[in-house]
Amino acid sequence: MAPDAKIGYPPARVWGCPTTAMWVYRIGAERAKRMLLTGDLIDGLEAKRIGLVVEAVPEHRLDAKVKDLADRVKGVPRNQLMMNKMLINQALENMGLAGTQMLATLFDGIARHSPEGLWFKRRAEEIGFAQAVRERDSGDPIAPDVSR
Repeated sequence: MAPDAKIGYPPARVWGCPTTAMWVYRIGAERAKRMLLTGDLIDGLEAKRIGLVVEAVPEHRLDAKVKDLADRVKGVPRNQLMMNKMLINQALENMGLAGTQMLATLFDGIARHSPEGLWFKRRAEEIGFAQAVRERDSGDPIAPDVSR
């Protein structure tokens, strides 16, 4: 990831739940909660520091870095690559990844069809998606209190 690139999941504010649900596995429950309960973005350096990405590489070096990594991986026999990938994937499965992803997908659908999610959709239709996202990401409460 480039050091100045941004990563996060702003739809967690209104209108979404990340269906891959990988952050808790990558950065732990506390940091995953911090990112998803705020919807805040972090840059590539912070993402590297907390373990969300492996490296932060200047943008002008990204292509070369990816090629170097691909060249390194292709030097490993395919059967070794397959076994190691299967081992890692099985460890994630044993930790409950499939069930977590199923729940996250259900929650994403619910979030988009909740009163707040439907309000956000209408707001985006009224003022345009980009402006609705700017409002959502401003940090100010925007959705009417529909919980009453």
